[in-house]
Amino acid sequence: MTHRDNVDPVGSLKFVTLLVALIPELLFLGAGVKLQDNGYDGLLIAINPQVSEDQNLIPNIKEMITEASFYLFNATKRRVFFRNIKILIPATWKANNYSKVKQELYEKANVIVTDWYGAHGDDPYTLQYRGCGKEGKYIHFTSNFLLNDDLTAGYGPRGKVFVHEWAHLRWGLFDEYNDEKPFYINGQNQVKVTRCSSDIAGIFVCEKGPCPQENCIISKLFKEGCMFIYNSTQNATTSIMFMQSLSSVVEFCNARTHNQEAPNLQNQMCSLRSAWDVITDSADFNHSFPMNGTQLPPPPMFSLIQPGDKVVCLVLDVSSKMAEANRLLRLQQAVEFYLMQIVEIHTFVGIVSFNSKGEIRAQLHQINSDDDRKLLVSHLPMTVSAEAETSVCSGLKKGFEVVEKLNGKAYGSVMILMTNGDDEHIDNCLLTALSSGSTIHSIAMGSSVVENLEELSRHTGGLKFFVPDESNSNSMIDAFSRISSGTGDIFQQCIQLESTGENVKPHHQLKNTVTMDDSVGNDTTFLVTWQISGPPEILLFDPNGRKYYTNNFITNPALQTARLYIPGTAEPGLWTYTLNNTHHSLQALKMTVTSRASSSAMLPATVEAFVERDSTRFPHPVMIYANVRKGIYPILNATVTATIEPEAADPIVLKLFDNGAGADIIKNDGIYSRYFFSLAVNGRYSFKVHVSHSPSISSVAYSIPGSRAMYIPGYIANGNIQMNAPRKSAGRSEEEQKWGISRVSSGGSFSVLGVPAGPHPDVFPPCKITDLQAVKVEDEVTLSWTAPGEDYDQGQANSYEIRISKSLQNIQDDFNNAILVNTSKLNPQQAGTKEVFTFSPKLFTNGPDHQPDGETQESHRIYVAIRAIDKNSLKSVISNIAQASLFISPNSAPILTRDHLILKGVLTAVGSIGIICLTIVVTHCTLNRKKRADKKENGTKLI
Repeated sequence: MTHRDNVDPVGSLKFVTLLVALIPELLFLGAGVKLQDNGYDGLLIAINPQVSEDQNLIPNIKEMITEASFYLFNATKRRVFFRNIKILIPATWKANNYSKVKQELYEKANVIVTDWYGAHGDDPYTLQYRGCGKEGKYIHFTSNFLLNDDLTAGYGPRGKVFVHEWAHLRWGLFDEYNDEKPFYINGQNQVKVTRCSSDIAGIFVCEKGPCPQENCIISKLFKEGCMFIYNSTQNATTSIMFMQSLSSVVEFCNARTHNQEAPNLQNQMCSLRSAWDVITDSADFNHSFPMNGTQLPPPPMFSLIQPGDKVVCLVLDVSSKMAEANRLLRLQQAVEFYLMQIVEIHTFVGIVSFNSKGEIRAQLHQINSDDDRKLLVSHLPMTVSAEAETSVCSGLKKGFEVVEKLNGKAYGSVMILMTNGDDEHIDNCLLTALSSGSTIHSIAMGSSVVENLEELSRHTGGLKFFVPDESNSNSMIDAFSRISSGTGDIFQQCIQLESTGENVKPHHQLKNTVTMDDSVGNDTTFLVTWQISGPPEILLFDPNGRKYYTNNFITNPALQTARLYIPGTAEPGLWTYTLNNTHHSLQALKMTVTSRASSSAMLPATVEAFVERDSTRFPHPVMIYANVRKGIYPILNATVTATIEPEAADPIVLKLFDNGAGADIIKNDGIYSRYFFSLAVNGRYSFKVHVSHSPSISSVAYSIPGSRAMYIPGYIANGNIQMNAPRKSAGRSEEEQKWGISRVSSGGSFSVLGVPAGPHPDVFPPCKITDLQAVKVEDEVTLSWTAPGEDYDQGQANSYEIRISKSLQNIQDDFNNAILVNTSKLNPQQAGTKEVFTFSPKLFTNGPDHQPDGETQESHRIYVAIRAIDKNSLKSVISNIAQASLFISPNSAPILTRDHLILKGVLTAVGSIGIICLTIVVTHCTLNRKKRADKKENGTKLI
């Protein structure tokens, strides 16, 4: 791997930049949304295949984006608008002269439209898995939201709703309302509505109609049935992230209008910063300027695209290096399983092999039966060539030749490229790959693969995988199991339930269980692979106790695989398998289990594993994520572990959490996260996640956490209360999983550079605390947060540094000079533990500091932040900023300021010293008099 440390990391980037300069339209192929000349290009909206065809859906989407474009342009002060949008029409809809898909995939869409409903019915929402100012994953709309005009009464115009969600997705803003805390008590001990801005007016409404706000409070608790109904006509122009439905709202809250006291996610996640402050710090605004003049931007241009036939070409390296470390055998095992089990019905598949030259082994053949699958397997390469040289471009050229024979172009096709060579000329075909319209998934096998292989995948929207040479690694089969058609049809896709491999000693066993839940079970296959000729002794129990033996499996001695197909729908429950190594030497035994959805009426649980960035440089950690869901619903309380395999080191197992701390931003959103920083070597790392869930624990929460447009229950119009129709509800709170869940998914690969040779000093600080909260309890403030670790979110930090200030700007910009809180008795706990700390801020709650607008001297707001310190004095990033409003009664005795306290302390100390000195003098004089008296008395006696 030493050659990789010398590779110029910007070389391929320069080449791609040159290509784009020559052919500008290549900029948007597989590249996601780009901002150019104030206009967004490449926005992809995908309609799920399960959505019924409706002639009004596409026009309504167009109308929504067009309205959103002009609204966004004005809201951003003539900064950005939508220029080019693609709408991905499902293949299940009838053809209508739509353009052919190139490299657009449902899984890559920025906006998805489904018929999956949450507990709040048609709420549009954005899945955000990173922090403030970071891009989200996708925006979700239901088809009913886009078709039912009655819903605009509660949500507002669809274009304004889209801008609300776009701000979540693109700029990492969070909601300025809070359903769980609709009211709060401010610094003047007044009940206030959680809103932004505070100028939005309305009235309190109880069960029987309008009522004074006092009727909504019982001992500072809010009475059930109370709500705040807003006036339909307002003067306030902010904020889009609070109530986009109001006609007067046309702006984002800025520093002047932002309500810092409101207990909402925007304040929590963005440390009390306004939405506009976050937006103006974004890359979009750093690289653009407002458009001149008064002219509006052009309306958006729409392209309607639809997938054609599913076409896949396998492009397989057969150079002499494939003979090393059983690479060819492992490739054969994985590809056979892919062809027999994973690739979807009706797909056209071709096979190409290459060394220094490409060779077509099988022209496109459509899979309509098992016989078609077996025919394709018979064309797999069985031997390696004597030639060591590899030419990826020669293989791809033959691959394009194969797929173009179907329709004359490679548009919408998929190339699965597997190589173990160090071809330094991949750049020669990058232009061809970019313009082909084909998506290239790359699989690097071994440690000698050239670094820029992944550029082919990165620029065509493909996945990237790495397969280490470890004999017990199952990552080759995992990679092929992860590759789907990209249509978004979860009912057709193969779902991986199990993947394990171990080096088993002679006459020892590999034994485990896999859960078959009732959402899967169709087309279920158990695959066993081994190293030494002759299968191991296999014993499999189904949940009813039925036994399957080795002779029940279909064995392929040449490829060293044994496969058991379960007809019909597999029995839900625990399946137990035992693989017994009956040979006299150590060998790697592996088990893979896949299935498909049991019914189109029940969405199966899925897991998607991914990283924040696919490359990093030591000592920066990698953020690993697993999105665990059932449709749109997050699966909670699951056990999620990531297995990371470096090129030349032992695998690392890392548990992921959905606890809203450390790398995890939002608790219970179904996205499990963790920092990975055990960067032992340079090079590629492969990883996969395993999800298990006990049937005794509630799992699927029928609510969508995080960011979504608010539905307004009603308005005050002309003094009358006008209530909107209640939101459609799924009518479910939580689903009990009778069978539990087992899932496995490959997350692909990432690369690490700059790892020093040999031991290195501690360079990993504790992670940032992101969930700091402050609550006033009588005269004290109680802080709570999740403990970070000694190194990021692992271990135990050494100490905490807590500082407070009456100025938000001061604590944001000059944390080190804010007032230090005594934490000598606060000892950090193990990472992930809930910390609680109480202190008295009364010494710092009054003084000449500038008061925020609208506050009186009886209102005192303090801002608190914290950072953790490890045993080597490495400090975490400063936490989110929390606040507490301290109400001081006007009739209470005045509390001295910090400066007054210092002066008073000095004077008190001087006075105390004087009293002490005087006491000493008096005592001394008294003692002297007593001594003299004693001497006189004694002298009389002596005399």
